[in-house]
Amino acid sequence: MKSYTEIKTFEDACKVERLNPKKVIPDFKVYPVNDRKAMIAHAKLVIIARALNRLANNGKTWKPDWNNEQWDKYYPWFWMNGGSSGFRFDDCDYWTSLSDVGSRLCFISREVATHAGNQFLNLYKAYFTL
Repeated sequence: MKSYTEIKTFEDACKVERLNPKKVIPDFKVYPVNDRKAMIAHAKLVIIARALNRLANNGKTWKPDWNNEQWDKYYPWFWMNGGSSGFRFDDCDYWTSLSDVGSRLCFISREVATHAGNQFLNLYKAYFTL
């Protein structure tokens, strides 16, 4: 794969990161059943974010510099309501050196954050909702 837009599945992200998708997610059976789905989703999203950022950064690992206030970091935002859409991608936003969400889930650009929010909506929903 050459472009982050080619990553459509968790398995695609694992290919970029050279991970076995059947073995990389830990066994969360020691945790309460209600928490397992969110923990699995988080583990997958971390790998997906790393792969998306790598391809958006010309194949090089991208790690946000939290000491650099000039370097923006982007996150997908979601809208949740009781209507038929329920949980949907809304927009993305950026932060400078402060983080209100998991720093492992930030993106190198608005475009990459938007792709992640739209393409992996179900994983984000599993992670953020009960």
